[in-house]
Amino acid sequence: MKRTIRYHDYLVKTLANSAEAAAYLNTAAEDGELKYLLKALRNVVEAQGGIGVLAKKTKLSRTSLYKTLSPDGNPEVGTLEVILKAYGIKISFVMMDESRPHKRAA
Repeated sequence: MKRTIRYHDYLVKTLANSAEAAAYLNTAAEDGELKYLLKALRNVVEAQGGIGVLAKKTKLSRTSLYKTLSPDGNPEVGTLEVILKAYGIKISFVMMDESRPHKRAA
């Protein structure tokens, strides 16, 4: 009989790899909803050792990280950059639709 594992357990095991974590976060960010990105980031944090490990790497308080990553969190870009840097991931920007003409700011 084939053994099965819970999806969340598989996800956490997979997200321990920073390249997989980056791809997962990109997919979550494409949706455009902050709540989904934060949920994905919480999964990455769990996979990479948890809030305690992240707090040590980033020198941010555990309380601050819990608030930032909560379902009601509204993190600043700088905070996200610090968190992602701890995992070797950075924020980047890509065109949404390559077929749309580019407008220059005046």
